[in-house]
Amino acid sequence: MKAVRAASSDIVRLWTIGGVNNAVRWIEVIAASLFVLDLTGSPFDVAAVTAARSLPMLVFGALTGVLCDSLNRKRILAASMAITVGSSMLIIVLSLLGVLRVWELALCSFVSGIVWTTDMSARRRIVGEMAAPGMTARVIAMDSLCASIMRMIGPILGGLSYAKFGLPGAYACSTLLSIGNLALLVPIHHWQEIHPLKFSRIPRDLAEGIAAARHVPVVMAVLGVTIGMNFFIWSYTGVVAPIARLIFGAPEAVVGMLAAGEPLGGIIGGALLTRSNFGIPPRVMMIGGSLSFVVMLVLMPMAPSYWSACAMLVVGGIGSAGFSNQQTTLILSDAPPAMRSRLLGLTAVCIGSGPFGLLLVGALADAFGPGHAVQLMALAGFAALSLVNVSWARAERRAALSVIPAEAGS
Repeated sequence: MKAVRAASSDIVRLWTIGGVNNAVRWIEVIAASLFVLDLTGSPFDVAAVTAARSLPMLVFGALTGVLCDSLNRKRILAASMAITVGSSMLIIVLSLLGVLRVWELALCSFVSGIVWTTDMSARRRIVGEMAAPGMTARVIAMDSLCASIMRMIGPILGGLSYAKFGLPGAYACSTLLSIGNLALLVPIHHWQEIHPLKFSRIPRDLAEGIAAARHVPVVMAVLGVTIGMNFFIWSYTGVVAPIARLIFGAPEAVVGMLAAGEPLGGIIGGALLTRSNFGIPPRVMMIGGSLSFVVMLVLMPMAPSYWSACAMLVVGGIGSAGFSNQQTTLILSDAPPAMRSRLLGLTAVCIGSGPFGLLLVGALADAFGPGHAVQLMALAGFAALSLVNVSWARAERRAALSVIPAEAGS
């Protein structure tokens, strides 16, 4: 592929780190979900522990974007991964001692989730800056492809390792992967201009990022789609284990296959996007791809079998690759260079809306069952994404009309 041939070894390492981080996250999400479901039997408790891992995006996302403009991004990545290793090892110890409780698992999930806040504004920004001129979109597409591959492998490993070795074995697997990521990070050559960090400027920097977003309609649209997808659509991940176990009767060892369906589709879609965008406009690719996944999510709980439910998410995942690719590419291409880390930080904040969706889908699952909960959230997400599409289309028309008089007068 052209993106691979044009990439430096450092970019390949960063692709790998991003992918492995995704695998680590999903190994722990699936293992923790099965542990909590076995312990409490409550879909809400399962969703709450999953939400704890996503909450740092909301709490620290924008702050990370500001810090990545001032501090060394490579060191930020190293520190966040070291924190992940420490929290995962604590879970192993508590579990082996037989004293692990749900709130402790949720707290460690929150701490591990801090590493996710650095992905957009630190790792992905480094990837974008290292890309050769004109190759940013394809290099980011390859990064999304690597993430999808490992996001498919992670849930499978999580289910298998939990079924065979229990929670300590699953977390031991994720810990070893995180240590390997740290080793991959060490030889990467990264230079950036460092600005003195003034804590008194942080509120102003955050305000400047928000103001910059408001003046770029494409960025506002990206943020809107990101909120819609994370609050309404990706909330289904919080009840994957209850759906697999309670609706389809799937054994523990294959529960992760349902979570792996969407990323498998993302691999197929991402592989296509590394070659070309096929002339598809960004709005159509991002929102149209998102809506195609939403449709499959509505149909999934009604599938005649567990494996057909997995297949539906694979089909929907092909479309969701458009969302994943455009989410970063549009900000790197349309936002002012000085604001990119801050705007990627704001994107992380929008991703941080996910925990509230997870808690809501968990509450709905307790009240109406996990299948109906996912369908209700997906239908609400369809409406939200449709509204963003209308607003984005209007902005495109205004931009087109403003160009025509200028061309006429030249």
